[in-house]
Amino acid sequence: MDNIKQSIEEVTEKVKSLTAELTAFTAESKRSDSTPTPATRPKIEKMSAEVVDSNPYSRLMALKRMGIVKDYEKIREKTVAVVGIGGVGSVVAEMLTRCAVGKLILFDYDKVELANMNRLFYQPHQSGLSKVEAARDTLIHINPDVIIETHNYNITTMENFNNFVDRIRHGSLTGGKVDLVLSCVDNFEARMTVNTACNEENQVWMESGVSENAVSGHIQYIEPGRTACFACVPPLVVASNIDEKTLKREGVCAASLPTTMAVVAGFLVQNTLKYLLNFGEVSMYVGYNALQDFFPRQEMKPNDQCDDRFCRQRQKEYKAKKAAEAKVEVAVETKEEEIVHEDNEWGIELVDESKVEESKTTVGNGLEYAYELPKENEVEIEPAEQPSETSKQDLASLMSQLKGL
Repeated sequence: MDNIKQSIEEVTEKVKSLTAELTAFTAESKRSDSTPTPATRPKIEKMSAEVVDSNPYSRLMALKRMGIVKDYEKIREKTVAVVGIGGVGSVVAEMLTRCAVGKLILFDYDKVELANMNRLFYQPHQSGLSKVEAARDTLIHINPDVIIETHNYNITTMENFNNFVDRIRHGSLTGGKVDLVLSCVDNFEARMTVNTACNEENQVWMESGVSENAVSGHIQYIEPGRTACFACVPPLVVASNIDEKTLKREGVCAASLPTTMAVVAGFLVQNTLKYLLNFGEVSMYVGYNALQDFFPRQEMKPNDQCDDRFCRQRQKEYKAKKAAEAKVEVAVETKEEEIVHEDNEWGIELVDESKVEESKTTVGNGLEYAYELPKENEVEIEPAEQPSETSKQDLASLMSQLKGL
């Protein structure tokens, strides 16, 4: 009897479990059916400047017509890696897709949650999907001309770090190095990982961040050897070797404003476009304080005692490169200019303007000069006038009168 009762309970639990799964499946099916599949336009082989409603690139190509960018079409040859597809990174990926960058490589290991909905880009029906896949599904419909490559893993682990470095080294459209790496992560461990990889590969990258109170942020251009890397001037948490995970508290989270993240993302993409298309001035560091609308700018030099050995190596290489360039400039400046034409068929001669030659010009018949300048050896210098005896006496009497007063 007990065995039969136990069997009935097991069957009942199994039925409940299957019923719950069926309910969830039905709800998911309804949600999928209610979500319309966005239409995807055909791919465009060549960018056009034609101003028509059907051309998605006419506004971008106008930059070329207005003289801002020399050759905007080159953007389609560029590859950008974006690490961290969260509040800043997802917006950065969207902007670069709309700007028609050739290829995007996205790195993230997190999933979309309803708590992410205040940070732009993602939609509620994408909850539960990996961020890179959710981003890819949206981006390919925004611009199908852009190649989207996704990697759903944590780059800070040893195995994944090697894969990350390999994609930096071979991820471009031609199989070579990527053109730029953008760090949009929210923790120092991931930033240090990107820093190490880029120093190792001598890869230019840009770092970004938003404060925990959501009212300030920054972007930073980092070129190994030339500028300070992230390890040259590390934050206190990194310098003190503090585990960030120990700082987190249950039920406590950082603040997040889509406005601040959008501003930082805009600065980052603007700097990216200037770097990739070679226009304007690439900013080394731009800060943003939303409370005072303050935008500090500065440039940080590398630390010759940086803990990262690849950073120190890149500094030596950069100094050697600049020294070689300086020698070439000096050699060019000291090289005497050769005389190309000593004689010419017109009889033109160069004269020293400091010497005035006697005019050899002849006047016509019946004409004569009204006045001729005397030659240097003919100029008579009159002797200075000597004071007369009378003036000496007048001076003596005047002095005696002054003494008598």
